Amino acid sequence: MKTSRRVFLKSSGLALAAVGVAPAVGPAFLRNLVFAAEPQRARQTTGGRKILICIFQRGAVDGLSMVVPHGDPQYYKHRTPANGGIALARIGEGAVLDLDGMFGLHPALSKLKPIYDAGHLTAIQACGSPHATRSHFDAQDYMEAGAPGNKTIRDGWLARTLQNCPEDAAKAKKVIRSVSLTARAPRSLQGNTEVLSIADLSTFDVGKKGSGTADGFEALYDEAAGDVLHGVGKETFEALKQLRDLNPAGYVPAPGAQYPPGRFGTALRQLAQLIKADIGLEVGFAESGGWGTHINQGGAKGRIAQQLQEFGGALAAFYTDLGDRMADVTILTMSEFGRTVRPNGNGGTDHGHGTCFLALGGNVKGGRVLGQWPGLAPEQLYENRDLPVTTDFRDVFGEIAQRHLGVRDLKAVFPAYDSSPAKFRGVLR
Repeated sequence: MKTSRRVFLKSSGLALAAVGVAPAVGPAFLRNLVFAAEPQRARQTTGGRKILICIFQRGAVDGLSMVVPHGDPQYYKHRTPANGGIALARIGEGAVLDLDGMFGLHPALSKLKPIYDAGHLTAIQACGSPHATRSHFDAQDYMEAGAPGNKTIRDGWLARTLQNCPEDAAKAKKVIRSVSLTARAPRSLQGNTEVLSIADLSTFDVGKKGSGTADGFEALYDEAAGDVLHGVGKETFEALKQLRDLNPAGYVPAPGAQYPPGRFGTALRQLAQLIKADIGLEVGFAESGGWGTHINQGGAKGRIAQQLQEFGGALAAFYTDLGDRMADVTILTMSEFGRTVRPNGNGGTDHGHGTCFLALGGNVKGGRVLGQWPGLAPEQLYENRDLPVTTDFRDVFGEIAQRHLGVRDLKAVFPAYDSSPAKFRGVLR
């Protein structure tokens, strides 16, 4: 089948996306999934299977506020109180959490500092797309396709990554290799692979007797069994109905793991639950929205501080929750572009260029801020307003795809681009 087909149940928050075949999901997988609500039965390792968790900060995060270049004097010249007052102080109340004398974490990310100190967190500054678009839609599409400026690419870079891990695909029996905690399959996972996209596990109620949802799903199954679901459709259908037995509300995170309230914290908690279920997950996806701080961005306090506190708190909780399993798990955060170096007249920042990515995990060569720092002097800025991009996002994606997930042919993942090891930034050990 050459075109994508999707079975989508709005009322249950479930989307099953497939091209060619549906995910082979059996009852054994679902029994393991239910066991994830019982921490005493959870395994302490992933069995050596490598897992990537991708987090998209939608709306364009201000990377200069997330990982602050407080050692660059131009930073304070651009962001003084007279110019909007969104700079983070070097000392005193609300000061940055120094990392290396040049860069520091926003104080709202304080829960990530011990992970950085332990050598399991790194930041890649001045990272992003070489394409000049300032359109959120286009920039996100290009990044998730892994092909800046190319609108002809229909599938996503994560889908191609999974396709180019043949050994893992051969072992994928009765498992779901990729899960997105979003209402729809993200652009990066669309393609000739299987992805289960569930907005919230706690709202999944397919198959309850007497429910309109069940009746609707029965009808969809009858219509699609010979098309979308093919030969394994009946087994998949029966397995999906058993998801109603999952009890995310009963899941107890590991001691010390305190997920913040809100959609993002819930998504990471549920991804941790799925990993502990040992279902064969290789790629998980979640997103955090609202990073378009055009007005009232704030500095140590305010809008961006609140968002960063939730963001960092959720990442730290996930790291703590998985414990030893983090030896085989890498988290990668990304955003479509950054924001202007100088604030605008509304106390915010506008669409920029370069931004900051984070990588977190047991195999991350952390305790460092990576990337070539271009400086913030006016003549060093991109179009005299933005942080330049000195690290192409495909080199970060490529390093993780190859060195973490085992992709051999990066040209198959990033068409028309040479994402060679010579360009890698040394994110992983």
